Amino acid sequence: MRTSIYTCLFALAMISSVCAHGQKETDPRVIAYFAGRVEQLDSIDVNKLTHLIFCFGHLNGNRYRLDQAKDTVMIRKMVSLKSKNPNLKVILSLGGWGGCETCSFAFSTDEGRQEFATEFKKLNDYFHTDGIDLDWEYPTIRLDNDVDKNPVHQAGPADRDNFTDLVRKLRIALGTKHELSFAAGGFDTYLTGSVDWAKVMPEVNYVNLMSYDIINGYSVETGHHTALYSTPKQKESTDNAVGYLLKIGVDPKKIIIGAAFYARVWEKVPAKDNGLYQPGKFKNAFNYSEFAKRLGPGSGYESFWDDTAKAPYSYNKKQKLFATYDDRRSMGEKTNYVISKGLGGIMFWELGADIYRGGLLDAITETIRQ
Repeated sequence: MRTSIYTCLFALAMISSVCAHGQKETDPRVIAYFAGRVEQLDSIDVNKLTHLIFCFGHLNGNRYRLDQAKDTVMIRKMVSLKSKNPNLKVILSLGGWGGCETCSFAFSTDEGRQEFATEFKKLNDYFHTDGIDLDWEYPTIRLDNDVDKNPVHQAGPADRDNFTDLVRKLRIALGTKHELSFAAGGFDTYLTGSVDWAKVMPEVNYVNLMSYDIINGYSVETGHHTALYSTPKQKESTDNAVGYLLKIGVDPKKIIIGAAFYARVWEKVPAKDNGLYQPGKFKNAFNYSEFAKRLGPGSGYESFWDDTAKAPYSYNKKQKLFATYDDRRSMGEKTNYVISKGLGGIMFWELGADIYRGGLLDAITETIRQ
């Protein structure tokens, strides 16, 4: 009887080590930013996720602001998904590309940072969410966005220390029960100048490394916008950013790499090397859910694989269009990279752009479960 009891207890312990969503506790985090429609959430298998991030809250003075009533509906729907996956963390994100134009000003004073932290804690408790992800794009880096016509992002040298203090105040307000993370640029200027990594990383649970848009709307030459590895013609990549963070002593388990559920397209691109590393003008972007129609048979595109970058791309010779993106193959490469490097996980922008069966999230899940 005693042996049977011990056997049962061991079995229960083994079962409890596997999360309700089918992942082991040692598996990488799978973090989804979500900016889609609330009705899409019913079609998503949240058992494949560890984190679901609401995008985005903005600033109202020094406080976290929800823009519309539908934001409240969205957050409550996200929290309700814990009934399907009790281990799911629902996180509120601040900012985004179009939502942090006042961050530098709002967080420039001690009073402003304290007010934000105090009031966010109240909001987090009200919604029963699990913490905050700071998506300040970008401390110390001023960007005049002529492409997407968003407001100018003010920035200054003091942003670096102000960001550190904001993180500290949020950690004190939230305590250790709730999660605190931030989205970091995957390009060298951000990595080397925007964040005091030695002071910030002990306070946060992890950093979401935006290792996409490396080649962005400002770029006048094509390349891989979300390459896993560097190439002789393109230094910036996921591995380049991860290597920098590891070199300066960041805990690998706190590094979350990024993936893109969308393509970026350049026009007026010469046919040399099938458009890769050629001059061009940014045209538009489109979601993974549109890939079959936009890049598939009959679209005029031919698809290629860069085995150095571990990244796909496509070229339309007739229309002189170049597309860069992640696909199921590159998603598998990135997930295996996370596992082999012992990193904290993988995140992506954004879940609403996926297809529900056989998509990019499924590619991540299948790789983890191999």
